[in-house]
Amino acid sequence: MAKSPKAPLVDHELIHELTRLLDETGLTEIEIEHDGQRVRVARTPAAAPAAARAELPLPPAEELAAAPLDLSKHPGVVISPMVGTAYAAPEPGAKPFIDIGSKVTAGDTLLIVEAMKTMNQIPAPRAGTVIQILFEDGQPVEFGEPLVIIE
Repeated sequence: MAKSPKAPLVDHELIHELTRLLDETGLTEIEIEHDGQRVRVARTPAAAPAAARAELPLPPAEELAAAPLDLSKHPGVVISPMVGTAYAAPEPGAKPFIDIGSKVTAGDTLLIVEAMKTMNQIPAPRAGTVIQILFEDGQPVEFGEPLVIIE
């Protein structure tokens, strides 16, 4: 009985393509799942030189005390379910889905994340008022990145 050739455990071509996507988009992590196989490619961003870090102005102490340190822990945070490009409106030049102060109900579209040429509507998980929009229109977002806060 002849053995069939074994499929490679790791698709090196796929990993190289994902690595190229990281380079092109400036993302630090990308993950895909296909036919029950999941591939995640990540790199740690290079640390800024000490001199460059020292030149950054610090916000006033009042702002530091008032701002939550980890937005992903906020109870009303909506996080990105995928790596992609975030869009605030259904098409260029159109009115954004939400603004700060917008009232939303569960299921309302908050934004679109384009991933692998597919437009994915991101729904509001609950009703409330949009108090913060944490993404820039047309900019890359990462899996788990906070996008919107609803209270």
